Amino acid sequence: MKQKLEIIDLKTFVPAKDYEQSRRFFKEMGFEEVWTSANLSHLRWGSFGFLLQNFYNKEMAENLMLSMMVRDLEAWWAHLSALGLEKSYPGVCLTPPTDYSWGLREVHLIDPSGVLWHISQQPKAKDEN
Repeated sequence: MKQKLEIIDLKTFVPAKDYEQSRRFFKEMGFEEVWTSANLSHLRWGSFGFLLQNFYNKEMAENLMLSMMVRDLEAWWAHLSALGLEKSYPGVCLTPPTDYSWGLREVHLIDPSGVLWHISQQPKAKDEN
């Protein structure tokens, strides 16, 4: 039965306080804008993506957290910190790689709308240490 219930894609809707600014922000980060309309944009990196919506609710945005697992966190840190996004986009905050008690090493990025992105590296298997 589960074979017939296969999921082929799952995306979240991410709010944008300033839709055009958020579109620029994510494209500058390196996301590809697959398509866009006045109210919604599909942004992706490889086979992963999200839907940026021209909608904003402060309470919702500032309580939304997304987890983005990457293969090389140090490479992502170098990429993001080199962009200087905090200087170009008000409200953006980027924290360096940190080891957390829940077992992940993460970079935290607050986007222009206040959404917190947990960018983490896939933990090594115990036999890889």
